[in-house]
Amino acid sequence: MTSAQTLSEAERRLVALWAADCAERVLPIFQADVPDDDRVRDGIERTRAFGRGELGTAGEIRRRFEVGRAAKGTTTPAAAAAARSAGQASGVAHMGAHALGAAAYAAKAVALSAEDSEAARRAEVAWQLGHLDAETRAALAKLPLLGEDRSGPLGPGLLTSGMLAQTVKEIQAAVRS
Repeated sequence: MTSAQTLSEAERRLVALWAADCAERVLPIFQADVPDDDRVRDGIERTRAFGRGELGTAGEIRRRFEVGRAAKGTTTPAAAAAARSAGQASGVAHMGAHALGAAAYAAKAVALSAEDSEAARRAEVAWQLGHLDAETRAALAKLPLLGEDRSGPLGPGLLTSGMLAQTVKEIQAAVRS
């Protein structure tokens, strides 16, 4: 039995493209901190290639953790959040709900980099929502609400508290309205 957080392969490919866009927006935050580490950029490029159907699901599932490990080499919380955004985007091949993690970590990276963190986070979420096409919005709307399904990234864990949870809840409310 698959999780409701998985989505179909076609839907995962759709949301992967959006997740890659979210992660790419914060790539400069990571690169400013760790300019010689290409794992995040490569992960975003692979996520896009998966979204376009150029890479298979199984291979990307095996490689999904490589990108997130780049967070360990950062020196700032914002850069770590940017790496985690790309790591979550890479995880979309496995489970579509990771797209919401990519968006939430991108918003966190922006917030941690700004003087007015809440205004920056809200602006990033507004961009993310404005960047959704109807098909991607519909796919994201199929995901269970944060905390309703224990079998994936929307279950207990990092996305269920603080700024990440707030961001996921806002996105989910918007795509369901």
